[in-house]
Amino acid sequence: MKSTTASGAAPALKQTLSTLQLWGIAVGLVISGEYFGWSYGWASAGTLGFTVTAIFIAAMYTTFIFSFTELTTSIPHAGGPFAYSKAAFGPTGGYLAGAATLIEFVFAPPAIALAIGAYLNVQFPALDPKLAAVGAYFVFMTLNIVGVQVAATFELLMALLAIFELLVFMGVVSPGFSMANFTKGGWAGQDSFSLASIPGMFAAIPFAIWFFLAIEGVAMAAEEAKEPKRSIPIAYVTGILTLVVLAVGVMVFAGGAGDWTKLANINDPLPQAMKTIVGENSNWLHMLVWLGLFGLIASFHGIILGYSRQIFALAREGYLPHFLAKIHPRFNTPHRAVLAGGVIGIAAIYSDELIKIGGQTLTANIVTMSVFGAITMYLISMLSLFKLRRSAPAMARPFRAPFYPYFPAFALFGAAVCMATMIYYNPLIFGIFTGFLALGYVFFLLTRGSREELAIYDAV
Repeated sequence: MKSTTASGAAPALKQTLSTLQLWGIAVGLVISGEYFGWSYGWASAGTLGFTVTAIFIAAMYTTFIFSFTELTTSIPHAGGPFAYSKAAFGPTGGYLAGAATLIEFVFAPPAIALAIGAYLNVQFPALDPKLAAVGAYFVFMTLNIVGVQVAATFELLMALLAIFELLVFMGVVSPGFSMANFTKGGWAGQDSFSLASIPGMFAAIPFAIWFFLAIEGVAMAAEEAKEPKRSIPIAYVTGILTLVVLAVGVMVFAGGAGDWTKLANINDPLPQAMKTIVGENSNWLHMLVWLGLFGLIASFHGIILGYSRQIFALAREGYLPHFLAKIHPRFNTPHRAVLAGGVIGIAAIYSDELIKIGGQTLTANIVTMSVFGAITMYLISMLSLFKLRRSAPAMARPFRAPFYPYFPAFALFGAAVCMATMIYYNPLIFGIFTGFLALGYVFFLLTRGSREELAIYDAV
């Protein structure tokens, strides 16, 4: 890894993150997915149909993470998937993986910020949720700029508090839990399974993915890990297991608390589920709203860290304007990359007419856009793993994917199923997604010469 020098060598990041902090990032990146977003899947699939979808997606993510960890430990680079795909398929592969990852990580934060605004609006009805979302951007962009150690420690604290809050939620609603509530109309509005239930289960895929979306962001902190070859596998494996258990618990207890159909199209399903058990004025409800913010903040804050490292890595390699690779002289963080992603996210929050497509809410469409980026990256990453196993058999692999080739093959299959069904159910959003990729590819072609010059300079 190159270090920053007065002569202008490639900017680098400091290795300061511990295994526990990486676990905190892994869980924190994702844990907002347990608080909101997933319940939109109930609208099309019902509780039982969505459970089947979620189990399939959980299996895909588990096999993906075990496989992805091989790439992360072999190539510990802030660009994550960009670096793996570039090693496997050259600059064009690197561009496609990097651009897809960037879309995933830039579009996820505005959805989470809107949920933060919705949670605050429960406590302060006069507060505009969008204004609160923008305020969240300013606060947590600042915290990310101040330093990665501060950011990672804060992320760990938020993740622990968020887990505690989810356990409190399950405990508080458990006295009123009824499996009959959960199963009523559980197959897309019907009480029993039929072939008519299947389309809704496929349509719910993006919202099942939201349970686990962005856990791969730990890869973008690889350059800042003290012992990436040891700590990253531990963080990934324990992180995905933690999230699977929490996802199942939250979904089942929320659905069994009352009429689940009232939770299917809102940004704050947990407070609303608890309200049916404890009443509108209960201190438990107010505590859930306040502590529930920790989960949203953990993911919001962590994904800002993730998108900033992706922008930084792409800019450092010449795939984005090079000025975005500037590191703050005092805090040693990619401050320009942090701000650039924030500008796009804030614009998305106020782009109702552009993003409110197909009768879905603004949040649902932002989630879908982010998921398109994620699935594209998953596909390319698994293909990269297979390619590098063949083309670079001597590469150091501190962690090897277990049950190879079956685990990565299942992850690849699952991602392909997700992509096909998402395109079918969201053609217009997919068109916008491919439009972003196409615009980026034009920039990629126009800047080929400058990247070649940069590569020659770095080699010297």
